[in-house]
Amino acid sequence: MITALERKAQTLEYPEGDGLPMAETGFHVTLIAYFLAMLRTFFESRPDVYMGANMFLYYWEGDPTKKIAPDLFVVFRTTKEKRRVWKVWEEGQVPTVVLEFTSRGTQDEDQGSKKGLYEWLGVQEYFLFDPLHSYLKPVLQGFRLEEGGYRRVEAIAGPGGAWQMLSQQLGLWLRVEETALHLYEQATGRKLLAPPELAAALRAPEARIEEEMAARQAAEAELARLRAELERLRRNQQT
Repeated sequence: MITALERKAQTLEYPEGDGLPMAETGFHVTLIAYFLAMLRTFFESRPDVYMGANMFLYYWEGDPTKKIAPDLFVVFRTTKEKRRVWKVWEEGQVPTVVLEFTSRGTQDEDQGSKKGLYEWLGVQEYFLFDPLHSYLKPVLQGFRLEEGGYRRVEAIAGPGGAWQMLSQQLGLWLRVEETALHLYEQATGRKLLAPPELAAALRAPEARIEEEMAARQAAEAELARLRAELERLRRNQQT
């Protein structure tokens, strides 16, 4: 005999969306697609790896409000079967790795409630990257689950002095070169590439970011020069 609680659980809906845009800007949408394409190619020969992007992850059976939508997540020891949403109690596991692309509207959540939830759920690695270099310092941050809690992933200097972090679960280096984040295979050092059309779509925003950073550095240098000149004039007046 089906109980009232079981009947309610059977009729509950777990929607694919809530009518709101998943990503804050078109640039973030393209960036997510770019990294999803790279990871799918990298794990193409692995039938036990699933990748999701901007998909609702429901983590509490019977309560559709208990959900979160990671920008990008990877799960091992599962299937590549297509899914509308990810229900933890049906899948029997949570994402192994989550990557969030921080924006103005998500910076507090990415560093606060999301981090706490991923830690509680048991997500092994959690990485954040700020593609606009405006909201996170440093722009790449990582956390690894150790002894029941998150510990920061150490950033080390890579080739050319670029800062990088290792995802032990993915077997990939996350490396910040100039203003962009790139993925490199740990075993071979090979750079992961995405379809040309996605790469082209990202070039314009990245060029704009580089121009803004160059202008900011030039302004700071000019300010330093003016301060030095004022100090020199003061000293001349005193003598």
